[in-house]
Amino acid sequence: MTATASKSDTPADTKTMTMIAAINNALDLALEQDDAVHIFGEDVGVMGGVFRATDGLQAKYGADRVFDTPLAEAAIVGMGIGMGLAGLKPVAEIQFAGFLYPALDQVLSHLGRYRHRTRSRYHLPMVVRAPYGGGVHTPEQHADSPEAILAHTPGIKVVIPSTPADAKGLLLSAIHDPDPVFFFEAIKLYRSVKEAVPTGDYRIPLGQARIVTEGDDVTVICYGGMVEVAQKAAAAAQSAGIGVEVIDLRTLVPLDTDTILASVQKTGRAVVVTEAPRTGGFHSEISATIAEEAIEYLRAPIVRVTGFDAPYPPFTAIEDVYRPNAVRVARAIKAVMGY
Repeated sequence: MTATASKSDTPADTKTMTMIAAINNALDLALEQDDAVHIFGEDVGVMGGVFRATDGLQAKYGADRVFDTPLAEAAIVGMGIGMGLAGLKPVAEIQFAGFLYPALDQVLSHLGRYRHRTRSRYHLPMVVRAPYGGGVHTPEQHADSPEAILAHTPGIKVVIPSTPADAKGLLLSAIHDPDPVFFFEAIKLYRSVKEAVPTGDYRIPLGQARIVTEGDDVTVICYGGMVEVAQKAAAAAQSAGIGVEVIDLRTLVPLDTDTILASVQKTGRAVVVTEAPRTGGFHSEISATIAEEAIEYLRAPIVRVTGFDAPYPPFTAIEDVYRPNAVRVARAIKAVMGY
């Protein structure tokens, strides 16, 4: 069966943007609409962020609302927790997701626990943004994918967009969410993709997956930087008469299991693609959900295409071996079709 692209439901008033421009636009709108929103992190103020996600915002809104912090991730998250409990809406930037680890005590012991700890008397509306993933030959700890650590932490939501329009719509929803949200942005997609993005206040509900292409033969489940990889593999499969349904999860927590299961029930085959290491990754959670809820529909074993159980390789072309690509995903599609 052939695959077809799903239709867009974005509003008519749009402007062509990269993902980094769409994120900047979302932050600009949030600051303009709500005085409680404050943005802070390493180099986000004067410099406008290492990727320029906050470019121009300090000049527009002042150093009281967009400000630089020391290179101290535990302090960044800890300060955000205090701000959120005081009624503000902090938006913190961790310069790279691999730099998050010094702050894990604040994240695991405090950030995700306050609503439970206070029996919902307090909410903690904090967003932590961080670039993640590879594809641009960065140094060590600049391409990590730690989303499974956070998804495993009760009380925390995890969002990972794959397009400029989704980045804006999901980020605005995250900022206005009453609970803490980690917002991971694929570095490779920052400036490599442009599309029409709604110009006004535009929000996408958290927990709502997107069907990228429709197909009847294989379901490929992915998110973030792996969506474009899955699309390339789907296009190659289509030329061989295989209909691939590509699902972009958008959010890991909450997870849109209904969309996943409906697709697998239709196709009978599932391939899960992430660039995080294989053991204990979020791909395993997706696979387990399918096995528990839709095993009677499966015509072949679930196949995972992932990174390897090793630190992400810095700088060199070894990255092209570590990071899943369209060839590896196409082989997985062929394997489930030939089972």
